[in-house]
Amino acid sequence: MEERNQERKYGAIAFLPLLIFLVLYIGSGMLFTFLGAEGAFKKFPRHVALLIGIVVALLMNREMKLDKKIEIFSENAGNAGVILIGLIYLLAGGFQGAAKAMGGVESVVNMGLTFIPSSVLVPGIFLISCFISTAIGTSMGTIAAMAPIALGVAEAAGLNVPLTASAVIGGAYFGDNLSMISDTTISAAQGVGSEMKDKFKMNFFIALPAAIVACILYGVLGGVAPIEGEHTFYITRVIPYIVVLISALLGFNVSGVLFLGIAMTGVIGLVEGKITFLEWVGAIGEGMADMFSITIVAILISGLIGLIKYYGGVDWLVESITKKMKERKDAEYGIGLLSGILSAALVNNTIAIIISAPIAKEIGEKYTIAPKRLASLIDIFACAFLALTPYDGGMLIITGLVDVSPISVLKYSFYIFALIIATCITIQFGLMRTKEEKIAIEKGKQ
Repeated sequence: MEERNQERKYGAIAFLPLLIFLVLYIGSGMLFTFLGAEGAFKKFPRHVALLIGIVVALLMNREMKLDKKIEIFSENAGNAGVILIGLIYLLAGGFQGAAKAMGGVESVVNMGLTFIPSSVLVPGIFLISCFISTAIGTSMGTIAAMAPIALGVAEAAGLNVPLTASAVIGGAYFGDNLSMISDTTISAAQGVGSEMKDKFKMNFFIALPAAIVACILYGVLGGVAPIEGEHTFYITRVIPYIVVLISALLGFNVSGVLFLGIAMTGVIGLVEGKITFLEWVGAIGEGMADMFSITIVAILISGLIGLIKYYGGVDWLVESITKKMKERKDAEYGIGLLSGILSAALVNNTIAIIISAPIAKEIGEKYTIAPKRLASLIDIFACAFLALTPYDGGMLIITGLVDVSPISVLKYSFYIFALIIATCITIQFGLMRTKEEKIAIEKGKQ
């Protein structure tokens, strides 16, 4: 027992390896950004920074044998939950790649553009971005597909370009936070042990009022301008997205749903002559390859967090945070801020969620917070804080297309601000609690 206590003696120092990773990755990214380098956060690869942190963790605690440390790391890196996350990442990437290759993204965009009335152009752009991002599960992909068209229309019609840009970004993060195939949703739900459909429902009823507020403000401040030209779309190419979303919401196994979606893209693409079999297979492979990086990061961080937890770091952090928490709402604010600050610092909401999830789960167990609520909180704050950073990838795409400053775009981020406010209201007034949570709270009062 004494030996075990010695192994877990580190407390705050147990987080040194994670801190080293953050300093190396964020520090180098900020330095190269200051120097004006292109792809600043890629100059010092996050995998290398993370590997250095892992080496530091393995060198700590000399009382433990190296074999045991590696065993603890491997058990946590390769546990069933982490491997499932990796599998879903790869399937989601394969589906996204195959759907794009058979013309799915193009049809989703054009379908939306076809039905936008000129009197509600900017709100329409926001809603189309919401639909696209929910369908394809990526904010960056949505901005890349939608921004050139939306900003081109805004410039040609003399509309408020920063306002239009913020509508695209807001809509992109709407789906990034909700989509069943978004890496943030996958990481948040699996990381805290929530069903994705439950997390979706929890998020949706927070995001919906925020989206309504944003639509109204975009409608009041936006102008009138028709979208000219033909925007051909094929409804059959949109069907796989709809099937994946509905099937996942109905509770079907997400991995199975994504397999079905991939198969549908192949059938539709081959029947319509859009792609050949080898092109379809290649697109699946490319989509999966795009997810290799985040999959490896998830595995390595899970192993590192496992060591930090074994050294007593997570217990120390939870105890330190909860000491200052007088009630449940303090815990929810703390969980949200942890995820949000990490997201803004790392410039990556998915990695922030992967780091935050095990800590949020520990705090959630102490305060009887449902997994779906935990998943919702860490996902919302991670996406919202990242969307409000002027150096986010989506913002860089926007500012690269048109001559606007990030600040001029951010001041119109109605959806993001409304989402944060809506979430804080649910925390402050104890809204959206499950029956089990309410019973636990009542018992605690007695």
